[in-house]
Amino acid sequence: LQVPCAPSQPLAGSESRRFTNKHSKKALKASLTLGILLGMFFVAWLPFFITNVAQAVCDCVPAGFFDVLTWLGYCNSTMNPIIYPLFMRDFKRAMGKFLPCCRRSAEPRPSAISLSMRNSNSGARAATSLKNVL
Repeated sequence: LQVPCAPSQPLAGSESRRFTNKHSKKALKASLTLGILLGMFFVAWLPFFITNVAQAVCDCVPAGFFDVLTWLGYCNSTMNPIIYPLFMRDFKRAMGKFLPCCRRSAEPRPSAISLSMRNSNSGARAATSLKNVL
């Protein structure tokens, strides 16, 4: 009695490889985004903190220079909402749902009634009574 070989063995290997490649690409992209965010954070805030320590030790930092470094750190906070949509598709989609300027023309805008109904547990009865009220 011969048992036929299962043809799923090669498929399982290629499927596993494809699954691994997909997740390693996502992991690489996530680490690239995190590296850019952390790099920008250090570039923006490290001079401020070094200057702050130098100011405490020797009191030799001009006030204008200290203000420039403070505002450089503040600019880092404004760069985060720009960096996230550039590198993260999920963030871009979520922002597109809430900001009218980022919404695609094919996506319908949710109405206040549909949002209210989605957030309540009242079901279809509330929709008919809401129409009667309006």
